[in-house]
Amino acid sequence: MADISVGGQAVMEGVMMRSLDRLSIAVREPSGNIFVECRYWFTLLRYKWTKKPFIRGFFVLIETLVNGIKALNFSAQKAYEEEAGEEIKPWAIFLTIAASVGMALLLFVVLPHFLSEGMHWAAIGGDVRSFSFHVWDGLFKFSLFLAYIYFISLLPDIKRVFQYHGAEHKVIHAYEHNEDLIPENIRKYSRLHPRCGTAFLLFVLSVSILLFTMIVPVLLFLYEPQAFFLKHGYVLMVKFLLMIPISGIAYEVIKLAGRRGETWWCRLLCLPGLLLQRLTTKEPDEEQIEVAVAALRGALKKEDTCLPS
Repeated sequence: MADISVGGQAVMEGVMMRSLDRLSIAVREPSGNIFVECRYWFTLLRYKWTKKPFIRGFFVLIETLVNGIKALNFSAQKAYEEEAGEEIKPWAIFLTIAASVGMALLLFVVLPHFLSEGMHWAAIGGDVRSFSFHVWDGLFKFSLFLAYIYFISLLPDIKRVFQYHGAEHKVIHAYEHNEDLIPENIRKYSRLHPRCGTAFLLFVLSVSILLFTMIVPVLLFLYEPQAFFLKHGYVLMVKFLLMIPISGIAYEVIKLAGRRGETWWCRLLCLPGLLLQRLTTKEPDEEQIEVAVAALRGALKKEDTCLPS
């Protein structure tokens, strides 16, 4: 296996690859040329306590969002020949992340919660203290998540992104097996990878169901507001706060999958995430693989000077 761990992300008509403290964005320009830019990775892991297991996951999630949004903005400019504008401002990144997280919480936390309460009203589920409430909550979460992935995959631009996602995974597989990065070596590898962000989201959903089932009834035993909206607002606030430890646990599971990927129990653990990647990845063509290789080579070239994050 390769000595240096790499990860990546599909962007508009390209791929972003990360290696240690740097990232490389490779984009296929309308002219057909591949443009590659190297940057230092923006990180929040500057202190020892932020690097501790089960804490670092939340900070990694935030910094991944920041770097990912900047890479997407850059790739859109290059891929569609937009005039070079100013680099996206920190306040714009903050607002974009806040809006994205807010929409995700609304769609995958608030909506499933009240749909589960609807099951209680329909007498086919218990109240918020019961196990059945959180089973319904989990089912609605998974259903909404799968529906969201399926419908966006029908958009032509998103389908292209999913092909680049597949190219990213194939190239990382080839790199991790010390293959020469040529198309005939890369094509034989799977477009599915256990350390994918899709698997991370699935672990987040799974861990959230377990924690909500155990913790919410205990907190309601300690303190339960009597008013309907106050009680459910209290539960939703607890769920929002629990997303911090949930992301930490999910991150450690993904890290474990990367280290122990060949063991049978790890393969079993990763299987749902790999199956879900059949929706979020598509088979790439040779030109898309070429872009992913350019991104990886850029991330591994230590002699180049990178731009600030």
